[in-house]
Amino acid sequence: MKKLLLLMCLLFSLLNARSQDYLITKFGIKADSTKLNRTAIQRVIDQAAAKGGGTIVIPKGTFLSGALFFKPKTSLRLMEGAVLKGSDDIKDYPLIPSRMEGQNLDYYAALVNVYQVDNFSITGLRFWKAFWANREVKQKLHQPSTNLEVHRPRLLFIWGCNNVNIKKVQLHNSRFWTTHLYQCQNVLMDGCDIRSPFRPVKAPSTDGVDIDVCKKVTIRNCYISVNDDAVCIKGGKGPDAQKLPGNGIVEDILVENCSFGPSHATLTLGSECIHARNITIRNCKVNNDCPILRLKMRPDTYQLFENITVENITGTCGAIVNMNPWKQFFDLNGSSEKPYGTVKNITLSNINVQAKSFGELEGNPDDTVSNIVFKRYYGYHKITCIKKQIPRY
Repeated sequence: MKKLLLLMCLLFSLLNARSQDYLITKFGIKADSTKLNRTAIQRVIDQAAAKGGGTIVIPKGTFLSGALFFKPKTSLRLMEGAVLKGSDDIKDYPLIPSRMEGQNLDYYAALVNVYQVDNFSITGLRFWKAFWANREVKQKLHQPSTNLEVHRPRLLFIWGCNNVNIKKVQLHNSRFWTTHLYQCQNVLMDGCDIRSPFRPVKAPSTDGVDIDVCKKVTIRNCYISVNDDAVCIKGGKGPDAQKLPGNGIVEDILVENCSFGPSHATLTLGSECIHARNITIRNCKVNNDCPILRLKMRPDTYQLFENITVENITGTCGAIVNMNPWKQFFDLNGSSEKPYGTVKNITLSNINVQAKSFGELEGNPDDTVSNIVFKRYYGYHKITCIKKQIPRY
């Protein structure tokens, strides 16, 4: 069985002074794919932070670790041939305050965790099999199966950080979401390679990049192919989500010059998203059978999606745009609210693809859609609009 590895080559820039390098092998840590080095590597990170900051350097070789927590003014650099391999034991990822699926809750730490570190880089088949086994049991019992029942760590979780650079990193074979950005601002992902497998075991819910209550995020020159949404805009869910302090808007997002392989959708707004504004995907290539743009309309959440631009897209895909009701894990939590969605100002231009269909626009009964513009569209000309469910379309 193929081992789960993550090859990374990432340099996080630091503000102010030139950082000191902390080569982990100088602290008695040896390359060993079977010996857990989590405590020893964390000790190096803590020592660097105590001395004013520095760059944790991992040399060529395989180093097994659990959750690592980076501190202010610390960063990570992996040399060519370096492998940071995540433990297959969930006990090596502590249960801590976190954020998952539009909720602030206690969840398992990622392999690399970065909390409130301005100017700031993660891998198990066993977890995937457990997920599908649990889902099979629940289906036989006719019970719902959620993503949180089988405990799985993410690869990279960055929370509350500004001026983040993630460059030329390979993020492969995540157990859960691959890259989760929460309450961050001014983030650049450039030249990254993000993948999770569809076979021999599907890697469930391994979203490429989840953008959650963030502003000014750019994803550029990346390749993404994962067994879920490639780029997903989040921000909260539930009938009172817009009132909760942990939720909020996602705005000023740019995805450009990227290539997308098989995924569930190239760009998705939802399924946990209350307000998305100024979202652009441009100059990208698609080679898959999924929608380019997917809008998930939750009947239990107030949603506003506005100023969405899709332009200069080439390749092959499933649909151009799909907007559908999204009732997965529907829950009004006893509220008397009657949430609805609003979609406005969507522009699709210079879409030159071989598509299976144009797609469809279908909402919940009280959803509204306005000002959708198609410019210089090439390909399959068919759109299905369920006007009964979008009365003011």
